[in-house]
Order: sequence, then C-alpha cells, then structure tokens
Amino acid sequence: MEDIHPHIQKLLKCIELEEKEQVKRFSLDKEHTLRSLKTEGLALHPISVTRKSFGYADYPEISFRLNFPQDTNQFRDGSAIECFIEGEEPVKGILLSLDGKSGEFRLFAPDYPDWIEERGVGIKLSPDHRTTMIMKRGLNDLSKNDRLYPLFLGIHDTDYDMPNADDESVRTTDISNPLLNDSQRKAVNAIMQNTQLTIVHGPPGTGKTTTLIEAIRCLVKAGEKVLVSAPSNTAVDNIAVGLNKIGLKILRIGNTSKVNEAIFPFTPEGKLADSNQKKEIKQLKIRAEEFRKMALKYKRSFGKAEREQRNLLFKEVKNIRDEIKKLQAYNEEKLFQDAEVILGTPIGLHDAKLKDIEFDTLLIDEAGQCLEPLAWCIFPLAKKYVLAGDHYQLPPTVLSEQANRLGFSTSILEACFDKVKTVHLLDVQYRMRESIAGFSSAYFYQSLLKSADHLKNDGLHMIYYDTAGSGHNEERGPDGSSLQNKGELEVAQKILEKEMFDLTTTAFISPYAGQVTMAKESFPAALRISTIDSFQGQEKETIIISLVRSNDEGQIGFLSDYRRMNVAMTRAKENLVVIGDSATLGRDAFYLAFLEYVEKHGSYRSVWELE
Repeated sequence: MEDIHPHIQKLLKCIELEEKEQVKRFSLDKEHTLRSLKTEGLALHPISVTRKSFGYADYPEISFRLNFPQDTNQFRDGSAIECFIEGEEPVKGILLSLDGKSGEFRLFAPDYPDWIEERGVGIKLSPDHRTTMIMKRGLNDLSKNDRLYPLFLGIHDTDYDMPNADDESVRTTDISNPLLNDSQRKAVNAIMQNTQLTIVHGPPGTGKTTTLIEAIRCLVKAGEKVLVSAPSNTAVDNIAVGLNKIGLKILRIGNTSKVNEAIFPFTPEGKLADSNQKKEIKQLKIRAEEFRKMALKYKRSFGKAEREQRNLLFKEVKNIRDEIKKLQAYNEEKLFQDAEVILGTPIGLHDAKLKDIEFDTLLIDEAGQCLEPLAWCIFPLAKKYVLAGDHYQLPPTVLSEQANRLGFSTSILEACFDKVKTVHLLDVQYRMRESIAGFSSAYFYQSLLKSADHLKNDGLHMIYYDTAGSGHNEERGPDGSSLQNKGELEVAQKILEKEMFDLTTTAFISPYAGQVTMAKESFPAALRISTIDSFQGQEKETIIISLVRSNDEGQIGFLSDYRRMNVAMTRAKENLVVIGDSATLGRDAFYLAFLEYVEKHGSYRSVWELE
C-alpha cells in the first residue's frame, strides 16, 4: 500500500472498520439475541405482511405493518436487510421505504419464502457488503484518474495547490425565476461559471432546492447534460419534481418503487408503461409466475428428486429475470441518451452503468450527508461538480467509533469546504421566525444568515421549560437501551394541553430513540413524533424538543455534537418549545449560550409554572 495516498489508505481502513462493525452489530446469534437487536433498534419484530407482489425485474416485494411502536431510526430507504423467522435461513433484501408503521422491502430471491406470512417474521439490518465493495473500488481507481486525482490532492494534500477553477470564457446566465434573492442569483451564476468544483452552502430554509433547480435549468439551456445525486431518495425526488414542473426532460433512476407519484412516469419503468417492451416483459413475468407455481407444489419436506426439480424450476425463473433485466437495460440505454437530466442516489447512478455517456456537471445535494468515498465513486461520471448542503447539520451515519475517530463521518462537503475558493452562502432564510433562527445564525453562520422581512418578530415564538430541581431525571430504557425521561414527556403533555397547538402541524422530537419510543406509546397519533436525526430536512409550524439529559455529573452524551441541536431548532416555523435541565445542560458553553439567548429573545420558564 506504499503507493497509495495516506488519506485513501485511511478511508479504506475506515471502510473495513465500518464493515466489521456492521457484521458484529447486525448478527443474530447467541451473543446477539433478537431481544438485544430490537433494543438497539437494529431489528423490527414482529411484522405483519399486508401485501405481496413482484416488482422491479420480477423480484418479490413485501409491504408490512408494525403492530406496535418500535425504534425505526436506523432503518432508512435503501438499507440492506434480512427477512427472518426462527429456525429458517434468512433471506437478503433491501428496504424500499418505511414511513411510520408501514413499510416495504424487496427480497433478492426467486420467490417469497414459504414462511413469509407466519407469526414471528421480522426484518433486521444487514451488512451492506455491496456498497462497501463499490466504495473500495472507487477509492482504488482514484489515483489512476488523471483528471480527478489532482482535485483529490488539492483537497487533501497541504503542499498541493488546488488547480485553477476560474472560467476565462464567462457565460451569460439567463435566470428566469424572478423570485430569487441576490445570494441565490450569485449561486446560480457561480454554478454557470464553474469549471471544476463549486459549493452552494444552504443553511435551513434558505431555498437551496429552488436555487439548484434554476441552476440546472440554466445549465441545460446552455447545452449541458446534467447528473443529479443525493444520499436520500427523498432529496433526489424533491429536485426531480421541481425540474419536471419547469419542463426539463428528466429520468429518475434507481429505487423507483416508492418515488413520488408525480415522478414515476419519468422512471425507466414509468416510461415503459405503453411500450412493446412492457408487453414483452409482462409475458415474461407470466411465464416466471407459472414456473414459480410449479416449484411451489413441492413443500418444504421433500426428497432429493423433488428438490432437484424445484431447483431447476427456480433456475428457469432466474433465467427469465435475467432476460427481463436485459430488455430493461436495452430500453434504458435510449432513455439515458434522450434525458437532459438524470437523477438518482450515488449507488443508483453507479448501478445504471452510465460510463459511456458524457455528463458535463454532477450536482450532489445533501452533500453534508454524503460519505466522501461514495462521492468519489460517481465523480468520474462528469467533468465538473457542484456540492450543495450544510455541514453544520448532521453528518453521515457511521457505526464504528474507531472509524468515526479517524474522520469517516466527515462528508464530501466538509472535506472540501475550507479548500475550495468558490463557496456561496445562501444568506436569507424563509422558514422560521427571526427569533428562532437567530441563535443558529450567530453560532453556526457568523450572523450572516438573515430572515426574510415577513418573518421579523411580532410576538413570542420561543419558550424554554427548565426542569432543574423537578426530579425529572434521565434513565435507561428497558434492557439498558436508549435514554428516556418520563418527566419531560409529562411536561410536554401539559404544554400541549396549555398551548392548544394544532397537533397536525406540531412535531415532538428528541435526540434519543428511547424517548421517542416512549412518546409514541403515550401521545396522540395525530402528533408527529421522531428522533432529531430522522427529522432532518423536514419542518413543522410548532416543534417541541425534549433534550432528556438530566444527571448530577453534567453528562450530555451526543448532545455535545451541536449540529444535532442546530437541526432540531431549525425545524420550527412559528413556535419552538425546548424542554431540558439547565443544571445539566448549562455546564456546557454551547447550551449556556442558548439559555442566555432564550432569556433575551424568548421566554425562560420553570416547569413549576405548568402545575
């Protein structure tokens, strides 16, 4: 490994550490019981199957429901999973979606397992070996790329100057959206003049998506072919919806089973709807179903000859599936050429095999949540790059503490931020009242973040309820799981009764999954309840935050990652209510500053006032 750059070596080591941690954490064995996996939020059990179908490339897809509240924080769209039941071989798959108590997953198998609708079925997270392999390959190929490697060195080598990124032939930018403010217009112009790498820094509520949509429109009008990516399907769909509204020729690729309904017609599957290939694929699926039915005549207990016959029938199903994939790939090739903008997650774009198509600009949204190695996997697809996001919000999730210490959770945006000269801050926020935005603006954005005129303060929008001295102490949940604070839930209940907030426009959020699980058991169903991490990117009129930590030692755990609090506070549009223990939190300089800010710009109250 002598010829490999030290930073690439470090990233490869981090990937190994993360993979080992996944294997260790996600195992279901004597050491890691089902009970412990559920406690850690790594397994959902039991689940009730509500629907079965055959979806993309004829893979079995299962819709399910959770019959009681469970910790779903770590189950994200695209997560590698295994479907299991005691005494049977688990089946690998991928989580397509999970929203509240309903979800859907795809199994990588010729058919549903015989036991799929029996009692005791569950799903658990599984090591994502495929993504790991793709990231390793991307890093190992990086030094061989004469165009990209100098950019990598410019970011990670202190003795290496960033290559010149100035465009001598300045293009005129024909901005058509009259509602863009000055900072948004400057960002669009910067993207148009970009010759290598530019950053759009978009704090919460600053209209980042609107800005990116206008920039993409301008790039396409200038004759560019554009690639758009983001770590989450939701972020990809948000841009796709906006581009579709302004009439661009888009193609949304990747996991399309749960894309926004308005976007489905612009997926390869959606575009196939009325084609001859669709009819051909339908016939192939009917044939596959016939073979499957024949195979299923053989029950679980059968002899060698029957087993061989069943395997042959399932092999036929696999061959038909391969034929369907080839037909779809042939169709997609033409769609790739016709599209002005292609959108997908990094893995979705990687899987689409786009190497033969020349893209001018790759734009990565939510780049503050994109692992650096994932970005280098798709950078080779284009000539120049735009990173958009906010590294003062939550970073990518990393399980391995050792990998975290080595910097694996440093996103591609954060890695580039201080090295790239072309950084453009969107400096007007349109989401929240000025008093709510003020603390974040001062602490994270050097007071550069202004509020739109209509959000200037005209009343009380921020309240802190102090639990100090009330005996509302934190405690471990059942089986030593995530922290909970029952007293703070009681306080939240009293606040809801006193303030009479509209539950449909209110969210209760907390940094701790244990608190969220307990809240789901006691609060009305109309109230949105979520961990802070899961609520990133969303907003509500009223946000109630339960900070949970209350102890004599002044320990605040991962509340010390202040970016989590930045996310939490900036979800509220009209009312921000924070519940916490000042005696514990006030020992930390950040939270002390926040408490002082509330005293000056909001209302600081004791929980005794609710009695």
